[in-house]
Formats: sequence, structure tokens, C-alpha cells
Amino acid sequence: MTTKQRVVRVCTERPTYAVCVLGTEISLDVSGCIPKGATHFGVQGTAGLRIALIYDPKFVTESTGALRWPLKSGVEVIVSMNRPSSAVNDNKVRVSYYGPTGEILANALLYLTFVAISLNADTNRNGVVQTNSTNKKKWTWGPNGKGAVLLVNCDRDGPSFGNMDSAYSHVRSQEDLQDMSLVILTTEGPAGVFENHKLLLQVSVSDASKLRVFHDGGNASLSSYKPVLGPDKLSYTVDVSGGGKQQRSFFVEGLAFPDAGFEGLLYLNATLLEASGQNSLDTPVFSDTVVFRVAPWIMTPNTMKPLEVFVCSFEKQSLPNKSFVEAVRTLAKEANCKLTVCPKEENWGDQWIQDEMEFGYMEAPHKLFPVVFDSPRNRDLDAYVKKFLGPDFGYVTREPKNQSDVSDLDSFGNLDVSPPVTVEGKEYPLGRILIGNSLPGALEGAGSRKMSQVVRDFLYAQKVQSPVELYSDWLSVGHVDEFLTFVPAPDRKGFRLLLASPFACYKLFKEKQSEGYGDVLLESSNKERKKTIDEILKNKTYYRDNTYAQKCIDWNRCILKRKLGLSEGDIIDIPQLFTLNWSRAEAAFPNMVNMLVLGKHLGIPKPFGPIIDGQCCLEAEVRSLLEPLGLTCTFINDFFFYHVDQGEVHCGTNVRREPFSFHWWNIVP
Repeated sequence: MTTKQRVVRVCTERPTYAVCVLGTEISLDVSGCIPKGATHFGVQGTAGLRIALIYDPKFVTESTGALRWPLKSGVEVIVSMNRPSSAVNDNKVRVSYYGPTGEILANALLYLTFVAISLNADTNRNGVVQTNSTNKKKWTWGPNGKGAVLLVNCDRDGPSFGNMDSAYSHVRSQEDLQDMSLVILTTEGPAGVFENHKLLLQVSVSDASKLRVFHDGGNASLSSYKPVLGPDKLSYTVDVSGGGKQQRSFFVEGLAFPDAGFEGLLYLNATLLEASGQNSLDTPVFSDTVVFRVAPWIMTPNTMKPLEVFVCSFEKQSLPNKSFVEAVRTLAKEANCKLTVCPKEENWGDQWIQDEMEFGYMEAPHKLFPVVFDSPRNRDLDAYVKKFLGPDFGYVTREPKNQSDVSDLDSFGNLDVSPPVTVEGKEYPLGRILIGNSLPGALEGAGSRKMSQVVRDFLYAQKVQSPVELYSDWLSVGHVDEFLTFVPAPDRKGFRLLLASPFACYKLFKEKQSEGYGDVLLESSNKERKKTIDEILKNKTYYRDNTYAQKCIDWNRCILKRKLGLSEGDIIDIPQLFTLNWSRAEAAFPNMVNMLVLGKHLGIPKPFGPIIDGQCCLEAEVRSLLEPLGLTCTFINDFFFYHVDQGEVHCGTNVRREPFSFHWWNIVP
């Protein structure tokens, strides 16, 4: 399909010369040099030229016979060609001007040279660069969408030292090229045609800081890949001497993820310019454009297959957490996934590996690799997270300008993602990100905490997992994993949402009291003195604290049902009690919802609840709720090493999971 891109004015005093690009139309201005007395005009061209005359039949009667057309009647002359020229000026158009009696008053000659110029990328998203694509200038979403994808080169395929590959303005290895997107510039035309023209590869000022382009010099050495566009260079003159058909390969490297002020779209242009003279600027003749969308960072939910579990080995009061590590190792083995233990020499006693990082991934049609998101909490595990940067393993972080702006809500126990959901007919095939904040409308500086704006901006900008904001500031630590998690299920939506529930715990304890077990102790109910079921149920302060906690959880329950399209049948209430400490809640006993999910194998904090008929009634209740779903419940003792420091099993572990098989570009946001 041709598009009208250029107007050429003919002249009766001297021939006009023009270089034109295949795929574009030339609109001839035949009115600028009308000789005196002329009333009509005619157009003729050499063989192969396509000449079309556009007119309104209301005002112009179609020409017949001598093919003469009335001047100043709105007739438009369009010229195009479907093959490149074999020689310079090998196509000619003659415009003849006629007087009232049919005599020729003057002729205007136009000599045309046609060249082919095409900039192409993988716009069909099948891993192959398409030639002469017609769908490259606009990026569209959905299974029928078109447009190229660009990865952020945030791994390190080069030498094992230094920063990520995108930090360097040279290609560091052959593997480095695989993280870039191939673009092919094709030109065809006669030798000498570009003596008065030049071909530029260009990016805008705003895009230049977010990409880099390397020109393939044609041999296997890394030095042959010349950086031609990027943060320090907006244009590159392509050598098109020699004529004939030529193809040049370029590799485009992404330097920035979508973020605040950057939607993720980047434009690469090939522009043909005509030299205008020594003291004049060159004028554009033609431009071809390829638009890329930078691939987003994507989280994976608990329902995705676990690949690798991480846990820290450390000591507390000279006691190692060996039994906890071994319990996680056994669970990982049952789930058939790898276990990686971060040694105490690398974690420096910071056991909260869930809070320090979140594993996700990035995908293009030709490449996919994991990317770890390093939280801005910047505690003793920070150096360990940076060690993940390596071949086909990316790294990204976002930090406020002032570290004093970082709160507990910036730890990634406060970051989760739902399984795929459908909400009022709208599909979220990659789930929705969940983050905890203060209540809507909470005053800044009034004791409320929020996730840092830079982290929130980054999560929202990825676009494919539209975030949902919950209320977590009612908790002392303030993380969403303290009151919710997701587990796989064989029915309904393929999962269940588990919510911590004080009322479910009170209901269970009242049942046990009515059965005559009111005098049984809750082993972990108090650090100073254990309490019986009767004492818990009659304690008004305890009940008031948990009524408050339940209201906060119910607030989130309503949000989750509305934003994730859930019904009550999709939710399971897990018994849990809280106590208030300076107006914020803490788990009264190990928080069972803060669990490790490895497929059907669950690592649940051991609650040390009342022992009735030889078993913990809290454990028995949870088994009765989850085992019918085909889940296996393993209760892990985390009391001394985690619970007393306001964390649990999930806080002390992390999981890298299998990516979605669904391609993010097939989403309709």
C-alpha cells in the first residue's frame, strides 16, 4: 500500500529532478507554473510509472480523446512506482499545457529516480524480522496486535565483573546480542543516486536515553559492532554508496523499563534527506519508522510452578536456625525444586529474604530471562541480591532520592500478585499486583506509612498486571503477606485466597470450649504466660483488639472481591489472633497465612495451639480446610527465629517460579 508523503512541483523553464522511495506517492503540483492562456493540461510517463488522476465528478467531466484535463478544477496527479530504478533519472513525466484551441503552450519535464528504503523488525512477534512490513509504525495490544518488543539489557552476559550490560556503550559478548532486538535496513537503487542525498538513522531526544543501537560491521569480532545511536548520539549517517540491493543489520538495546513519564514506547527512524545547498539545511524526503514497546517486568503468583527456594542460614543468640533450614529443604525436595541457602557470611543475620527481593521475569518473542527486583530497604541482604546479576539473569531496583523516605511498606513482603482473574468480563491473564498502603486519604506525616512513590510508579508503569492497593498500615510491620496468600486449587478459578481471620479463630475456640476444652492452654499465646482458651475468650481487651483487626481484614476482603472478581466461595478464612502494640497489630501466635507455597506442598508456621485429642486444634482446622483441595500441610517451627521478631515462614523464604506461558503482548489493557 502506498501513502502520500511528498509534493513535487514541476516547472516549464527547466527540468525537475527528484528521488522518490517505493511505497510512497508523489503528488504533482501542476498549478504552480501554468503558462499564460493555458486552460488544460495532460500528463504522460515512461513505461512502468503509475499515473492516477483524482477528481470530483461533480465538477470535472472525465477527460477523453487527447486526455486533457481542465486546470484549476481540483484535479490531482498522483505518481507511483513498484520497482527501483536501474539508473539515475530513468523515469520521466511530461506535463503539457494546452490553450483553448488545443495547442501546446509549454511542457514541464520531471525526471524521477526510485529507490527502496525499508526499516524492519519483528513486528509480528514470532521471533523473525519481517521485510517490507506495513504494521511497524503503530504498536497495538492483543492476540492480533502488531509491533516490535525490546528487552531491557539488565543482565550481565559479559565478563563476570562490573555492572549490567546496558551500562556499557559496547557489546560485551556474543550472548549480549541475544538480549537485543534485530533491525534490518534494506536499500536498493542505482549507484550514484545518493550523491545529493543522505540516509540517517535517528531517534528523538527523549528516546535516546532509553535505547542504544549497534551497527553490525559484518564480521564475528565484538569490535565490529559499532554504537551508532544512544544517550550521546541522536543520528547516524548510513553509508549507502555502491548502489544495488543492500541490507544492514542493527541491534537495538533497551536501557530503561517503563516508568513514571515513560510509557514504554520507543521510535527508531530511517530518514532520507535531500541536500539543499551549502548554507541551507537538508530537507526530508522520506521517513520509515519502527516502534518498539519495552518489555515489562512481570511477577509470578503462588500458583506457578516453583523452580528454586531461597532461605538464609543464620544464628540468633549463638543458636543456628539449622532445623528451620532443614524443614524448608525437605519441603523443597518434596516439591521437586532446588534449594539455595544464603550463608550467614552473606546475610549478616538479616533473615528476611522475602522482604529484600522479588523474583520476576522479562520476555520478548526471541528471549526470556528472570529479573530480580531489589527492594529499597537496603539492609544486610542487599549485597546478596546484587549477586544474582549474571548471564541471562537480570536485576532492577528503584530507590527514593532520600533513604529516609523508605518505610517498612517498601519491603517486598508487602508486594504480591494474584493468579489470573477475570473481573466483570475483563481478563487479567497475568494476575494483578497487590501492594499495601495506608487508608485512602490518610494525611502525610500523620503517622501513616506508604510504599515509596518510585516503587509504586514502577509497578503501575509495567501495565500488564494492573495493581490493586490494599490497606496494610494497620499492622506493625505493615505487609500484605501478614493477612493473605493464594494457594492452588483444582476447581473454581484454580486457586483459593486465604485470609487471616480472628473471627474464625474465636469461632473455633468457642466450639472447643463448648466441648469441654476451655482449660487447655494455647502454647504460644503470650511470651510471659500462656493462656487457656477460657482466658482468651473472656479477655475483653483481646476481643477488642481482634475485632479491630477483623474490620481491617474485612476492608481488604471487600477490595479483593471487587478487584479480583472473587466470591465468598473463592476465599478461605484461616484462624488467627492479633494483639495491638501502639495501635498497630501483631500476630498473637505464629501467623499461619504467612506460608511457603510450593505447588501442592505448603510450609505453614506451626501455631502451637491448644492440644486436643493429641493434636493442635489450629493445625487440625487448617488441614480440614486445605487438604480437601489436594494440598499437603507441613507445619514448620519458626517461633524462636522468626515469629518473635514479627515474621514467619514466608518472610524468611523466597521462591523463583516458572514464567507464564501466556505472552504479555497478547493482553488487552
